[in-house]
Amino acid sequence: MLLGGVHHKGARQRPVHDRWTGAVIGSVAEDGPAEIDAAAELLQGRRRVPPPAQRAEVLSKAAELLIAQATDFAELITAESGICRRETDREVTRAAANLRVASAEALRIRGESIQLPSGDRLAVTLREPIGLVAAITPFNRPLNQVVVKVAPAVAAGCPVLLKPSEQTPLTALRFAQLMFAAGLSPDTLAVATGQPGRIGAAVAGHPAVDMVAFTGSVRVGRQVAAAAAGKRQLLELGGNDPLFVLPDADLADAVRLAGDGACATAGQSCRGVKRIIVWSEVADAFVEGLVDTVRRKVVGDPRLPDTDLGPLISEAAAVEVERRITEAMAAGAEHLVGGRRRGALLDPIVLDRVPANTELVREETFGPVAPVLRVDGLDEAIEISNSTSFGLQAGVLTNDLTAFWDLANRLRVGGVNLGEGPQFDSPYIPFGGVKASGVGREGIPYAVAEMTSIKTVTMPRSRGEGVR
Repeated sequence: MLLGGVHHKGARQRPVHDRWTGAVIGSVAEDGPAEIDAAAELLQGRRRVPPPAQRAEVLSKAAELLIAQATDFAELITAESGICRRETDREVTRAAANLRVASAEALRIRGESIQLPSGDRLAVTLREPIGLVAAITPFNRPLNQVVVKVAPAVAAGCPVLLKPSEQTPLTALRFAQLMFAAGLSPDTLAVATGQPGRIGAAVAGHPAVDMVAFTGSVRVGRQVAAAAAGKRQLLELGGNDPLFVLPDADLADAVRLAGDGACATAGQSCRGVKRIIVWSEVADAFVEGLVDTVRRKVVGDPRLPDTDLGPLISEAAAVEVERRITEAMAAGAEHLVGGRRRGALLDPIVLDRVPANTELVREETFGPVAPVLRVDGLDEAIEISNSTSFGLQAGVLTNDLTAFWDLANRLRVGGVNLGEGPQFDSPYIPFGGVKASGVGREGIPYAVAEMTSIKTVTMPRSRGEGVR
């Protein structure tokens, strides 16, 4: 693990493979509960909370260093995750933007004054660091998923115990070293590597941990929540995000957003387009354009500049997506293009007239699938959208503001984007969902607030009788 700014090899090592070539590109320690105890002891015992200006300076410097090392980080992300280079370049840029916003937010942490109704006392609230934050991150976007947890924690003044995905740990380790180079104290951040079944509960449930920030599946998220019972939790557990294409939508724009949203990160994105809900009167023209767009996507070596989709994180993941596709077709979905699998590589696929109760669109499917569900009106579209256990984000394409606000008010999701897909994001806005999609909100300012606690101080309104 990375502890005290030093790599500790550990008794057992686990190789990390290039997702495209299969070559070993590194190895990490298989940490266990003893290593978690050592990390928690160091982080809990750190000497002091740096002042806001110092925290802001570290985060700003980290953004500068990240941009200076952008190519190296992008290449590493592509190697260990299989995400194509045109996307990993953008991931590094997004991560740097998040660091800059966190730097600014470190200087904006404020309480408030409250005049009590009696008039004789004043209350003042102070925002203090919540304490030790355990950050558990997934394999997709292995840099930015780390940054959106570590950066707000540093801004808030919290130490962090980071457990990256066992499938993509190298990027997290390299980012931690970058944070130390930017001036972060080595007793503020530790990185534990290993199998989640061996150390996940030890991290989330450790007595020294005050808050758990987790991104991953519902199944694992519920295990984390149980282990972290009694602690503050920020859980992002995935989505089944719809894109609504209304009759007056610009179909060229709709095709672009649907194709890109379904295929980005090879479909392995919680806020990617998972269901395309299209009004019947424009469905034929929309589907024709979508098929043409998806057919032109380039699948293959993620290092090549023209590649749109690399492999999924594993062959087992691709097999699972293929199984769901087969089941949907057996239930009546029409296969229009794509779907060929070679190992972990899966050609993006368009399916039309997908039944709303199939697993492919009822659950979160992590693969390059563009499933079209045809509807005859607003009520049917809302009913289908709300019928799943997820509620993360939605995109709405229309010029009809009455219809848009009807959708925005009735959809059970955490965010609705007009003129954009569910994949829209910004470091300045809250991000999170309802129902099984999670608890709490990311987005740098909102994550900083989640990682602070409120202390209330009351005092007499003026220095007079009763003051000692």
